[in-house]
Amino acid sequence: MPARKNLSVFFLRMEGMHRAQCKAAPPDATIAPMLPSDPPLAGARQADLYSRYASLTMAVSLPADTVLYLLLPAFAAQFGVSLAEAGMLLAANRLVRIAGYGWVTRFYARNGDRPTCTLAAIFAALCALANATLSGFWLLLPVRLVWGLCFAALNLATQSLATSEPVGAAARSGRSRAIMAMGPMMALPLGALLAQHYGPRAIFFLLAGIAVFGLLIARKLPSLPHAVATRPKRLRLPGSLDVWSFLEGFTLDGLFIIGLSYLGKDLLPGGAVMAAGLLLALRYLAEILLSPLGGMMADKFGAVKLLVILSLLTAAALVGFGLGWLWTCAALIVVLRSLQLPLLAPIVAQRTPGPDRVHALASRSIWRDIGAGLGPMAAGLLLPVAAPVWVYGVPALLLAAAALACVRK
Repeated sequence: MPARKNLSVFFLRMEGMHRAQCKAAPPDATIAPMLPSDPPLAGARQADLYSRYASLTMAVSLPADTVLYLLLPAFAAQFGVSLAEAGMLLAANRLVRIAGYGWVTRFYARNGDRPTCTLAAIFAALCALANATLSGFWLLLPVRLVWGLCFAALNLATQSLATSEPVGAAARSGRSRAIMAMGPMMALPLGALLAQHYGPRAIFFLLAGIAVFGLLIARKLPSLPHAVATRPKRLRLPGSLDVWSFLEGFTLDGLFIIGLSYLGKDLLPGGAVMAAGLLLALRYLAEILLSPLGGMMADKFGAVKLLVILSLLTAAALVGFGLGWLWTCAALIVVLRSLQLPLLAPIVAQRTPGPDRVHALASRSIWRDIGAGLGPMAAGLLLPVAAPVWVYGVPALLLAAAALACVRK
């Protein structure tokens, strides 16, 4: 009897201890030991997966914009606009991003990736359909403004997800750029080919159908909001990364692209639209092949160090471009630009971790858009009246100086 009594007391004590532990522990604590530990999956692997989904959404949404850059100036009359109006339409999407990035950032932070990218994918498909059906400046202008906000949302999501996990952020950014470039690379030569046989509108019906797939891909993204620091609205001087972003957009996205068409127009024989389409497709092919390499090099040698080296080489190539070594330096600039594309986002994420990261990424995108918007206008004004060596030499020196300034935080 005493042994049976002691055994009963023992089991009662064990049951009491178990109940106390269950009451103190969180609901899933009793099964936690059965679950595999998932920090690595929740970190790098999950960041890789979500970054890939966001990049694929951009890859199927972007071609309608890049093909419009190719076809609208060449077939302006068939879109019901003049050449000057075509230039304004192609600049409108960048100008609205300068004004609208703040609103897009707040919407993205409040609603998360899935709702933001889903809405962007829907409106991107509608914009592609509008490019196929609408004519006239005042009907196409709202389409370009809406697309500008769609791009801002998708661009912010791809950069934010690529840098959400510090480990491997540069390599992830490189892979993201490569995925995004696949859509435009395939659409540009196809658009030029269809335009020659069926007119400039047919390709946009096809691209609208492709953009619908972005809606399905975006549904796989997380819907959790992003923490964003609330800050008082105040003016501040641009930092070194802001200046570098502006000059990178001004020179490579503005001066260089316009100058390649202007200075090389006499060297391209007939079939100018097809030739331009192939050249632009090669630019995106370079991004596919080289942006992942740039990201891996940044993880190995340091993103800031690589940014400085590549920027100095780019400045030298721009001077050579202005001196008349057109195609050799153009090819070198395309390669260097592709290697540089994945560098800025991980630098920004490293220097502004936590809730400030999303704001910082948006800020650098705004500065690049400002430069890319002013670059074509500067090229149009200066190239007819000034020597190319000055047009490209002075911005090249400024780009080199801005890159060196980025070494200091």
